[in-house]
Amino acid sequence: MRFIDEYRDTELAKKLVARIEQLSKRPARLMEFCGGHTVAIMRNGIRQLLPPTVEMLSGPGCPVCVTANADIDKAIALARLPDVIITTFGDMMKVPGSYSSLQKARAEEADIRVVYSTQDALQIARDNPTQAIIFIGIGFETTAPTIAASILQTEKEGIKNFYVLCLLKLCPQITKALLDLGELKLDGIVCPGHVSAIIGSRPYEFIPRDYGVACVVSGFELLDILQSVAMLVEQIENGKPTVEIAYRRGVKPEGNQKALELMHSVFEVGSADWRGIGIVPASGLKLRKNYERFDAEQAFSITLEPVREAKGCICGDILRGVKTPTDCKLFRKVCFPEHPVGSCMVSSEGACAAYYQYEIV
Repeated sequence: MRFIDEYRDTELAKKLVARIEQLSKRPARLMEFCGGHTVAIMRNGIRQLLPPTVEMLSGPGCPVCVTANADIDKAIALARLPDVIITTFGDMMKVPGSYSSLQKARAEEADIRVVYSTQDALQIARDNPTQAIIFIGIGFETTAPTIAASILQTEKEGIKNFYVLCLLKLCPQITKALLDLGELKLDGIVCPGHVSAIIGSRPYEFIPRDYGVACVVSGFELLDILQSVAMLVEQIENGKPTVEIAYRRGVKPEGNQKALELMHSVFEVGSADWRGIGIVPASGLKLRKNYERFDAEQAFSITLEPVREAKGCICGDILRGVKTPTDCKLFRKVCFPEHPVGSCMVSSEGACAAYYQYEIV
């Protein structure tokens, strides 16, 4: 298949590994931001292919994983209101909140429906005009334009019963927050491919300029990631960090202007609550004032219990890159995909789920 098979060529992979080995003379600590990259790295055994000088850490790039317990609790509380239908992507169902999950709430007769797109949620709103339809809006810049489009479509059609619980987050800003924490000395970042298809590569330029950290935007196949690592190592060895694109078939420096205009027409920048990090200013999106009537938090009154975290779960540390899933005492013992204790074990792009499936034990 075009753009698939040629990026899985084992002979080319061997040449790239040899190139990395040739280039890498000093320790280089790299972080892949995106959960999709974590899965690809684990599935292809890339960590085992790299020389010992190159260390790769997983970052906070799984939108399900970084959704804070407080926000899960809000979704569950909304689901328990009368005449409310919650619509959500399937991987949100099993994410544990402080006391429950959407899956458990549905078992207790809350009307919670899995959808594949915002268009599915809009159709449920059309079909159920006497009930409030709330879409759980999670994701990064990748999903924000589609949620914005659904709100504009709702307004155009005059649909009165559609709302969004807006939990959208922004990648460059949380990368800055991680660097400011100073817990890790990073030399390079594998920047997210799908997010960058929307925002482009320019929003990352502050990273090499202000922090001296190399950046390469990567695709998701074996050769994509190895090429990105080679480019990062070369930048690090030369002492010239910059932003490069190793995914030009999907990413332009300026991004997708139409998608960005759509996103910014409906949303504006606000704070967001990140699991393991807390509330980070300017790291999320909120509805603009003229679209606030679609905001589920403002439209409905809910009562929340105090937020609590699962005892022994270190998802927050894993999302910040300071620990790995194998450092967790719960991993593979009481926490596994069928019974996730923490959010990183829920989504297929979560670090714990990827380690569970692909890590050699």
